[in-house]
Amino acid sequence: MKFQGKTSFRVRYAETDKMGIVYHANYLTWFEVGRSELFRDLELPYTVFEEQGLALTIIEASCHYRQPAFYDDDITVLTKVNIYSRKVTFSYLVYREKTLLAEGKTVHVFINDQGRVIDARSHVLWQQLQAAVGEREKEDF
Repeated sequence: MKFQGKTSFRVRYAETDKMGIVYHANYLTWFEVGRSELFRDLELPYTVFEEQGLALTIIEASCHYRQPAFYDDDITVLTKVNIYSRKVTFSYLVYREKTLLAEGKTVHVFINDQGRVIDARSHVLWQQLQAAVGEREKEDF
């Protein structure tokens, strides 16, 4: 299953260092914002996962920094997701207007409430994801 989303916000002063440049670790936080909003757009926020005894845990994260971001920049994070039965991969593009600032990737696995990797196809959430993504795939981006 594939889907993509778009999230925009302004760089907060607390996200910058003494030089006024966004601290590198904040991009990972922005990735989280992008994926959280993507699932919220599908009407499946993480609370739905938790209610069903599921979670997504990160097993890999990477970020390639291309240009710096600065305080008060208007940032857009484009998030694409590929959902498989046991893992979910996200790719991210971070822009200031048309300038690509960073690109990244995170890989997650579905785990149950005991912390064990599981196959999500046997859970109600899987059918909910299929239905939500199927509806969105019909829409133009």
